[in-house]
Amino acid sequence: MADSTPLLSQPNSVKPESTPPLEKHHPSLDSTIERCIGDFGWAQFLQALLVSSAWIFDAQQTFITVFADAHPTWHCTTHQHGCNSVSNICYLPKNSWAWDWPSHTSIISEWNLECAASIITGLPASSFFLGCLVGGLVLATLADSSLGRKNLLFLSCLTMSLSALLTIFSTNIWVYSALKLVCGFCRATIGTCALVLTTELVGKRWRGEVGVIGFFCFTIGFLSLPAIAYLNRGSSWRYLYLWTSIPGILYSMLVHFFVHESPRWLFVRGRKEEAVATLKSIAPPSHGGYLTWSFSGVSFEQETCNNGNVYSTIKMLVQKRWAFRRLLPVMVIGFGIGMVYYGMPLGLGNLSFNLYLSVTFNALSELPSSLVTILLIGKLNRKISVLAFTMISGIFSVMCALKGQVWARFQIGLELISFFSASTAFNILLIFTIELFPTCVRNSATSLVRQALVFGGVFGPMLVAAESRNEISSFGVFGLVIGCCGLSAVCLPETRGRTICDTIDEEEHKEKAA
Repeated sequence: MADSTPLLSQPNSVKPESTPPLEKHHPSLDSTIERCIGDFGWAQFLQALLVSSAWIFDAQQTFITVFADAHPTWHCTTHQHGCNSVSNICYLPKNSWAWDWPSHTSIISEWNLECAASIITGLPASSFFLGCLVGGLVLATLADSSLGRKNLLFLSCLTMSLSALLTIFSTNIWVYSALKLVCGFCRATIGTCALVLTTELVGKRWRGEVGVIGFFCFTIGFLSLPAIAYLNRGSSWRYLYLWTSIPGILYSMLVHFFVHESPRWLFVRGRKEEAVATLKSIAPPSHGGYLTWSFSGVSFEQETCNNGNVYSTIKMLVQKRWAFRRLLPVMVIGFGIGMVYYGMPLGLGNLSFNLYLSVTFNALSELPSSLVTILLIGKLNRKISVLAFTMISGIFSVMCALKGQVWARFQIGLELISFFSASTAFNILLIFTIELFPTCVRNSATSLVRQALVFGGVFGPMLVAAESRNEISSFGVFGLVIGCCGLSAVCLPETRGRTICDTIDEEEHKEKAA
């Protein structure tokens, strides 16, 4: 490894023939770093695994309302007043029915919300996604400008976990919704920072595979929820927040002390010495021992991305025609995927299937989704893949909404296929976005796409709550939206196998050359 890169030199054995000649033109930052960390070592793997673990806690707080806000099952205490299993409890006397479990197992039963309007019962989950939307817009550029990837990841994980811990002290739906809003705001940039940081710690050969580690961790977090909820059945919904927030706080400390900042971001910010130190700590060592690292043989143009204004990166994305032509379609696609990806798990309670099993099956469906992505990401055409998976998800979601006893038997299977396809489209879209934008705006662009995903998620709880009152078919709406939005993929350029750029000028030069 050391003998193949101009970034490294061994002062005791400098041989002209052992060092490749420098390129006629000054090498780009991407090509220079690529020579240094193109191989994949244990240090990089451990860093990627530690950073990607943030997705576990992200997933838990994203879907925890599936159980904490669930409509509990009930039974008739008397068959007078026409009480039966298909009755609407809102029209029955209070003494004619009772909850199957203690009232404190869900916010619906604890705060007597069983007959509240759908906008009220869906408010906590929608507040969470609204907080994510606002947080993403406010915090999106901090990882590209002042804070960096690592610091924003640390602060986001810590504040999200602390706000989730405070949720256990909620006394009514309004306080609860306000704390969910704060939790969503703090959580907004976790996935983006984790994804961008892991992919910037490795070479392009491993970029897709390392990015998928985060998707596996998200699946683990999602999968842990039905297990925690099942063990917690019969106990207060507050324990769900307790058991998921404390590990998140401990994890934040690990990020602070053991995670390295992105060397690409450090270079772009002019912090050359820190970048070299980071590269030295994560790159595989040479066979001859540790090396003295030097950039003296490589010249760089000044890599600048903004003038101190944290929103200058978003301004660049909007003003540059090539960037806006890419940003708008991926955000439209993200909106459609987000409505299905975040809305479907919340709607599982409306299916005639066990809630714990259905959530478990949905979480498990993310495993083959991640496997498909990690095994085929090097071969998949990004544009066609996103288009195909969004179409499949839309078709099966609409089929899931069809009424009738025959369709009811296959409902959970149709829902799983739709959710699997949306998850796979989600994975590919995020990697696609990373490859579409240069380093100095990459985190901001990815954040905006994730905010589009979250914006789609804002409508999910309302649609699901409306369906529980037989007002609308949420799965039919999900299918139509993701299918129509997925068509925007035809407007994007293909990125498979291309090198990623670091500055706007470099990307524009490549765009003109193409």
